[in-house]
Amino acid sequence: MPFPTHRPRRLRSTPALRRLVAETTLRPRQLVLPMFVKEGAAEPAPVASMPGVVQHTRDSLRKAAAEAVAAGIGGLMLFGVPARHDATGSAGLDPDGVLNVALRDVRGEVGDATVVMADTCLDEFTDHGHCGVLDERGAVDNDATLAVYGRMAVAQADAGAHVVGPSGMMDGQVGAIRAALDAAGHADTGILAYTAKYASAFYGPFRDAVNSQLRGDRKSYQQDPSNVRESLRELALDLAEGADLVMVKPAMAYLDVLRAVAEAADVPVAAYQVSGEYAMVEAAAERGWLDRDRAILETLTAIRRAGADVVLTYWATEVAGRLDRD
Repeated sequence: MPFPTHRPRRLRSTPALRRLVAETTLRPRQLVLPMFVKEGAAEPAPVASMPGVVQHTRDSLRKAAAEAVAAGIGGLMLFGVPARHDATGSAGLDPDGVLNVALRDVRGEVGDATVVMADTCLDEFTDHGHCGVLDERGAVDNDATLAVYGRMAVAQADAGAHVVGPSGMMDGQVGAIRAALDAAGHADTGILAYTAKYASAFYGPFRDAVNSQLRGDRKSYQQDPSNVRESLRELALDLAEGADLVMVKPAMAYLDVLRAVAEAADVPVAAYQVSGEYAMVEAAAERGWLDRDRAILETLTAIRRAGADVVLTYWATEVAGRLDRD
């Protein structure tokens, strides 16, 4: 029986051939590092459920930001861990609150050498742990929350954020923030919209990292994991309201959603490899069940292959050191 003319294995025979014909690239500039800063911390505090991740002090945050820039990563996403929480999350709006102070610190350290991003959400700052303010029935008040988001985004832009990231999944959040930023003279501040953020089981370690006060769940405003078309409706709304980038979160369990969003979007698409995805790989690797370094690169490549232009990952600095920059 004659061999076929085309033999796909020819292009797999050497590392150089495989590199030459690789369809998907992964570069440091495509990676964003999420970082946590804890108010009043005297030294970095490890997050038990996320090996290698810490709640930073102001000093260690600046040092880690500089190291990330030196590695060539594309951006930093900052989250605050405040000393106090209240019903309205007022520490998130305070110019001297932990997140806004951290934004000034990091922007002062790295300038425009990377993209400094801020999480624009109240969940780290409220005493109930929800992403917005509550009404008299204890439900999240969408429109009241939008007003707070606008003020929060302006405070973050004042502190030096290049990009704000509304992650609360409130209806109209992108439009409200865009209007507030423009009115405050921040027309050049970008918005990374959390377009498809699912009510996922994979956020548990993150809630440890931010000392979450959450009671109950967020199913009334985050998306149902069973839905895909809903993400495209959310995408259309965010684009119409002026989103500069859009994001799918989590990433690995939602690669089909990521592909659908990437095919429909006319702006860059991000995906967040969340804390639970990170923790699963680290835990399995610690037990010797998989090759850690290969698994990390394989998961990140899969997210890029599905359509992400930008990937938020807690491995960003580490992985950047192993990648080509071109």
